Amino acid sequence: MVDQDVKYLKFKTYLNIYCPHCNNTLNVDKKENKTVNFKAVYKKEELDLMLSPYLDVFEVGSSIEMKENEALEDLICPHCNESLINKKVNCGECSSAVGEVTIFAASKLLPFYICTKYGCEWHGLTRRDERRVKLKIPRQAMPEQDQTLRIHNHQEVPYGYTSELALLEAGRCLQCKNPQCVLGCPVNIDIPAFISLVADEKFNEAAKKIKERNVLPAVCGRVCPQESQCEEKCIVGHKDDPVAIGRLERFVADYERKMELVEVPVIKNDTGKKIAVVGSGPAGLTLAADMRQLGYGVTIFEALHETGGVLTYGIPEFRLPKSIVQFEINFLKEIGVRFELNHVIGNILTVDELLEHFDAVFIGVGAGLPTFMNIEGESLGNIFSSNEYLTRMNLMKAYKFPEYDTPKPKGNKVVVIGGGNVAMDCARTAIRTGSSEVTIVYRRSRHELPAREEEVHHAEEEGIKFKLLSNPIRYIGTDHNTIKGLECIQMELGEPDDSGRRRPIPIDGSNFTIECDMAIVAIGTGPNPIIFQSTPDMELNKWGYIKTNPETLETTKEFVYAGGDIVTGSATVIEAMGAGRIAANAIHEKLSKKKVKAKAKSQAR
Repeated sequence: MVDQDVKYLKFKTYLNIYCPHCNNTLNVDKKENKTVNFKAVYKKEELDLMLSPYLDVFEVGSSIEMKENEALEDLICPHCNESLINKKVNCGECSSAVGEVTIFAASKLLPFYICTKYGCEWHGLTRRDERRVKLKIPRQAMPEQDQTLRIHNHQEVPYGYTSELALLEAGRCLQCKNPQCVLGCPVNIDIPAFISLVADEKFNEAAKKIKERNVLPAVCGRVCPQESQCEEKCIVGHKDDPVAIGRLERFVADYERKMELVEVPVIKNDTGKKIAVVGSGPAGLTLAADMRQLGYGVTIFEALHETGGVLTYGIPEFRLPKSIVQFEINFLKEIGVRFELNHVIGNILTVDELLEHFDAVFIGVGAGLPTFMNIEGESLGNIFSSNEYLTRMNLMKAYKFPEYDTPKPKGNKVVVIGGGNVAMDCARTAIRTGSSEVTIVYRRSRHELPAREEEVHHAEEEGIKFKLLSNPIRYIGTDHNTIKGLECIQMELGEPDDSGRRRPIPIDGSNFTIECDMAIVAIGTGPNPIIFQSTPDMELNKWGYIKTNPETLETTKEFVYAGGDIVTGSATVIEAMGAGRIAANAIHEKLSKKKVKAKAKSQAR
């Protein structure tokens, strides 16, 4: 039998094939494809045999018809007529004889085995060599809208992988025994397992594997910063670009949705207990899905008139289509999660009142309070917080005006203050609404920009200007009290601050003015105090966010849990989802123990 180090070739790529005897190439050019040419002996008769460029055995065909599961007697080089059969090696799947050829990969000539049985697709390559070959497959670029066209529409910019691109990208995964990428994922998706399923063209199964840990893969595949989480720890990334985990996640989620393969689980176990979730953002949605599947009745209270939280009002259509968010919401509705819209908890109902009707409460309201700089002229007209600007554009669909009767906040020359993903979203939205010039003002250098590199790259492609190492000091107004300019001062970088980034220091006498007729402030957000004012016994931390037990996310108020931005401050979608999962597990454990204690007490009577 074949040596145990010989494994299946888990990827498909164009290979150069050579005879190990005469070293002549066996590749045949055929238009854009390359096939591989052999002579073969079948039932004592010689025939011509062509293999596909992927070395799927007999995929292209032969000069005579062969029956399924019958084997060639010999495989012969068409140049030197030497037999390619290696009698010391057998097929790892069916034990048939194999032919040995040489492939050129990883800048080296490597032995490669091909089974002679018709229909058997086994290929042999040592694991060490397989890894070296995979490292030479480049990271597959994402097809996307042309930059000159997309600034005139709000359609999604990246188109997503095709199945061919997904297969090539999945082939780059090394299937590590100790996968560091999983440690980098806040919800611990079994990344190697789902990528292996993609490589085997089991796209639906790959989507199901992700959903064991992540209920919003189509969302996370689009907006999560994989480059600083799972992909940052990818072993392939040590010598090359990391495997595009996020793009593969998006691909399989989209495949499952478009092919209508999403399965709605039947909730068999009804605990009889009810959970109230405040906020329908990623933390609340994740907890709701987990608790419902554990058999709890779940009701989500949303303050706004549409569900989705920041996924709906905060992220533009061209980055996260609203139809995808609503698809995920509809899935939760199908499994029995109830949604109560236009419910501002803290005003309409208090947390204490919720506890009268529910066994536990989870607070996942995010951090939606706008933050301003408190500089001169901030009350001038046409100065917006990023919250108001994006909410008008996304939730109230001003980008579809006049189809929706929400006027667009619009300026000819727009300044966006800040350097995060929200700032990029505001700037890229402004350019799509007809602004002739959009400038991002950020007080540090490009290296310190907190936004994803992909978002910065797209912004630059779309013509957005960056005024770096610049800090606003006052707004300049017209006689009609509307903004006409922004005065800034140039900065230089000093020693690192508490965040690890170099502290910006103003340069005396370096003031300058940027002409503008609209400004958007995107420098962060804070916790909304409404829910706190009616819940004085729920303790806050020194930054004004809810204080929780880090292991369970239970607040100082028993049976009240919290997670996401309302606990951590502004963070990522996947981190909020991770918080929802931690809280769900903790609530289930606590309520299960409560049920056991109540039963024991009843029996004791």
